[in-house]
Amino acid sequence: MPHRPAPTHAQDKSSPHSLLRSARGLLEPLDQLDEISFYVRCVVLGLLAFWSWSLFAYDYRDGEIGASFMHNILLPIHEAGHILFIPFGEFMTILGGSLFQLALPWGIAIAFIHVNRDNFGSAIGFWWGSVSLLDLSPYIYDSLHPQLILLGGHTGEDGPHDWIYLLSRLGQLHNAQCWGTLAHTIGGILMLIAMIWALVVLRRQHRFTKKHQETE
Repeated sequence: MPHRPAPTHAQDKSSPHSLLRSARGLLEPLDQLDEISFYVRCVVLGLLAFWSWSLFAYDYRDGEIGASFMHNILLPIHEAGHILFIPFGEFMTILGGSLFQLALPWGIAIAFIHVNRDNFGSAIGFWWGSVSLLDLSPYIYDSLHPQLILLGGHTGEDGPHDWIYLLSRLGQLHNAQCWGTLAHTIGGILMLIAMIWALVVLRRQHRFTKKHQETE
């Protein structure tokens, strides 16, 4: 009987070594990036860091973020999500708004990795998704005692409110404020992780470019 070689760690994509290599791969810079583009990215990261602090500082308990420019970007995406998930039934149609609001930026982040091999772009996409979670936190928090004015010009007590419906179906409406607080906290943590990720990639990009120039 022919001898079959035992599988190696290199062949096992779930091995700790493979996972570590994959994690390190998320920090790799681009092979080529001109100087102007590099400094533009530095400026963008600085502006996003300042904006992140402003977004996180909004009081999620009264929906302050609803007046922000970012909310105006995310709102059409949220509404589009409801339409996209109509074929999957009532629960998924209601959930679809919030789900698509998170899935779109995080999907873009994944595309930057697999299509463009651009980890900085992916970190910014991941940042956008974390801000989207911040944007949802007041809506979730509001479910217990609705005060936010919705698109129809009414509060959740007078008309449809996604998270009153969702949390009621899940038996969690009484914990709405806890879930809203958790969403805000996790969104802030993920936003910080995204900023650190982007910063590490930029630092490696600078070192890689400098080393490449020295060898020419």
